[in-house]
Amino acid sequence: MPTIETPQLDLVLCLDKPYHWTSFDVVKKVRRVLKMKKVGHAGTLDPLATGLLIVCTGKKTKTIESLMADEKEYSGSIALGATTASYDLETALENQTDISALTDSQIRKTVKQFLGTITQTPPIHSAIKVDGKRAYDEARKGNEVVIKPRQVFIKEFRIEKIELPLVYFTIVCSKGTYIRTIANDFGKALNCGGHLNSLRRERIGNYSVKDAVTPEELEALYKPA
Repeated sequence: MPTIETPQLDLVLCLDKPYHWTSFDVVKKVRRVLKMKKVGHAGTLDPLATGLLIVCTGKKTKTIESLMADEKEYSGSIALGATTASYDLETALENQTDISALTDSQIRKTVKQFLGTITQTPPIHSAIKVDGKRAYDEARKGNEVVIKPRQVFIKEFRIEKIELPLVYFTIVCSKGTYIRTIANDFGKALNCGGHLNSLRRERIGNYSVKDAVTPEELEALYKPA
């Protein structure tokens, strides 16, 4: 799949979002490089996640909604034996637990609970709006945040490697799935707690991170001669 579908400025760009960048940081970079205002992305990635971020420009922004509806594929790792308020490494470790008795068999068996249609509650440290306000803004202020559970579909959940406390995985899922919530709920199901240690988005529909460019590479491509 080509990174740039057309030489015009109506583009579908595959960007490899760097660690600690927000999705909007990437959009701002594209706006500056291409000198365009009409730029948007198809599906937010958390700052601590890396990988495929589809950015559309010009008339191609009309395709964002359909792109967001496509299935997603992620790789990453879950750290067992501790929870965090954000379900990832953005906040401090809590409730640390001894996992020395945990077996590979228990871990692999627990995966079955997370296949098919499941119900999950997004983390309060998320961009979801509750009563018109971003959940993470209210959570950071110490205000109570209540987010309604939602149904999502997990097509594949594979354990690639176990090196406790880390469990490496690949997940293929529907729009709206929070991998951070899966990490938290996976630890809860094992009665030891867990949080997302790393995350990379590998694919959105037919678009792959293998065809993506970094923001720096994009800038080099469009640098005036």
